[in-house]
Amino acid sequence: MERPLKVFSGQSNPNLARSIAASLGVPLGRSRTQKFANDNLFVRYEESLREADVFVVQSLTPPVQDHLFELLMMIDAAKGASAHRVTAVIPYFSYARSDKKDEPRISIAARLIADLIETAGADRVLTMTLHSPQVHGFFKIPLDHLSAETVIANHFATRIEALEEAVIVATDAGGIKRASAVAKRLSLPLAFIEKERITDTRVEARSLVGEVEGKIALIVDDEVSTAGSLVKAAETVLRFGAREVYAAVAHGVYVGPAIERIQRAPIREVAATDTCSPPDPLPEKLKVLPVGPLFAEAIWRIHRGESVSELFR
Repeated sequence: MERPLKVFSGQSNPNLARSIAASLGVPLGRSRTQKFANDNLFVRYEESLREADVFVVQSLTPPVQDHLFELLMMIDAAKGASAHRVTAVIPYFSYARSDKKDEPRISIAARLIADLIETAGADRVLTMTLHSPQVHGFFKIPLDHLSAETVIANHFATRIEALEEAVIVATDAGGIKRASAVAKRLSLPLAFIEKERITDTRVEARSLVGEVEGKIALIVDDEVSTAGSLVKAAETVLRFGAREVYAAVAHGVYVGPAIERIQRAPIREVAATDTCSPPDPLPEKLKVLPVGPLFAEAIWRIHRGESVSELFR
């Protein structure tokens, strides 16, 4: 029995959901979310979901709590409407940083959210470039973890003319694996910034491991939030002799002073995928890397019971 494939969108990133649906050749499903005067949310599907393979697209972007609860309600409503299977498509999983108990009396929020998504009724999860890959282990349901490295590598390959004069730079030791995947695809050398923690909230660059002098530094990271770390990374590689700096990240969250910092920073360009809705209008230095077709291919493979990992071989 060929079950109908249906894609629905929460309010966080409807443009990405439309791109996914268009790439799949299916109409974006009809649903409605309303907030009442008492701040309660109301979610309703406006078409039949019975025995359908349902994919709910929702990034956990600000306001994160609203978008999270809307996702939970959409999952619950789909299960209550007799959907055969419900997959939570979470292009940006913001709580992935809260993956361990590194202070007393705190919540491991990433595990809590995994429990909430399962309790709401999700049968599986599809996401991209978790800040902490170990969050995968918090889910007892299947989770497919897409990688933005291929998209980033393809962007650099077409954007940087003198690519042979470039070096891939990780912003810290924790990002080496991610950056090295891009470096390997482009056959480029790798460098990383070694940081020292000064206080609980202050981290400074201590040294740079690798050679950047006279080269084009291509900074790779998982996300840009306030852009503080990105700007410091750019200043560090320039101090060590890089001649110009580009950056590419999986998630462009761009909160607080991020845009202003990037506009003032010694960075030629910052590219991010559209897992988070890009600023509108888009500032001159920012570029958007579409990932709707990649998510669509992964969804099609899930729907057909085929391998998702083969996308990255």
